[in-house]
Amino acid sequence: PKCGDENGVVPLPPDQLPLTLPYLESYEPTETGQSPLSRISEWVETVCPNCGGPARRETDTMPNWAGSCWYFLRFALLRQGYEGQADLDQIWEKEFKPAFDDWLPVDWYLGGAEHAVLHLLYARFWTKALYDLGLVKFSEPFLRLRSVGMVLATDGKKMSKSLGNVINPDEVVAEYGADAVRIYEMFMGPWDQAIAWNSRSLIGCRRFVEKVWELASRDVANNWKESDTKLTAELNRLIKKVGEDIGQLKFNTVVAAEMKFANTWSSAKTGLSQEDIKRLLAVLAPLAPFVSEELWHALGEPGSIHLSGWPEAEEITDEEVTIVVQVNGKMRGSLVFSASDAKDEKAVTEKSLTNEQVKKWVGGEYKVVFVPGRLINFVV
Repeated sequence: PKCGDENGVVPLPPDQLPLTLPYLESYEPTETGQSPLSRISEWVETVCPNCGGPARRETDTMPNWAGSCWYFLRFALLRQGYEGQADLDQIWEKEFKPAFDDWLPVDWYLGGAEHAVLHLLYARFWTKALYDLGLVKFSEPFLRLRSVGMVLATDGKKMSKSLGNVINPDEVVAEYGADAVRIYEMFMGPWDQAIAWNSRSLIGCRRFVEKVWELASRDVANNWKESDTKLTAELNRLIKKVGEDIGQLKFNTVVAAEMKFANTWSSAKTGLSQEDIKRLLAVLAPLAPFVSEELWHALGEPGSIHLSGWPEAEEITDEEVTIVVQVNGKMRGSLVFSASDAKDEKAVTEKSLTNEQVKKWVGGEYKVVFVPGRLINFVV
């Protein structure tokens, strides 16, 4: 106790390094979970290099990360159906290799930046060791990496028990509901940036969940045969955007689009048909799994919404688009086109030149600058 640090740990002096480990006949784990080295008492029991008194060698030298980083290999086995503890040689060809071939390497790893030096380092170490031994066909465990931003405390600092600024998720869920908290976490900001927690913003997310519940319950009761035309077009746009943005991890824009749709829904003359409510719930489910599941069953669906297919975004054919018409950068009018014509430069140019307000400003030679679906500018 008089030597070393507060825990009695004494580092080996340079003249005793490197330390040679004893040979072990078996590397099986001990009953207590200690290192196999702990069984070799004649090696463990030694003398202190400082005072010469009795000492014990530390045998728990493997970092926790080295033992916890191989879970992706275990997931592949569980997905394949393996749960046994049979002899490794007997099951390798039959169970392990087929599972690794079918499910690995991992397509996309999403995690915190702090994992880069610890988890990812050891995950790559084990994978490359297995690859060198010819046991797996891949030398990299993860093909793509994306780091998630950190949720900071309300004071902008990293959450820490010692600082007393940790947010207890159980308490927040109890007050606002799990769906509202989940939506807020996705809505806080870009997924890969650090954002400070703000409980006041949870109120808006809670109101959004309540609005969806009320509107869906209303339309289920009304049992509309067909949806509002404008609302149908907005729903198809929403389905398309949510599918695209989730694939790019733009969860905050997904939430924003869902909220915008809810506002349009609440002001529509009529609501959504039951089939369209189901399509909406399917794209809402990743954000609000609990309220989506409840409403899904309210529509008479026996299975879980989370086992249903992703809805198709139907082509929008009745949409009208307003094109701004400029001459030398100054607005001289605006014209309404169908969604398809609004993307056709020739159709927009011809119709614009028949407009009296535009025609009087365009004479002689000109060049056209066209932004499909938005504007046309005649540079005279």
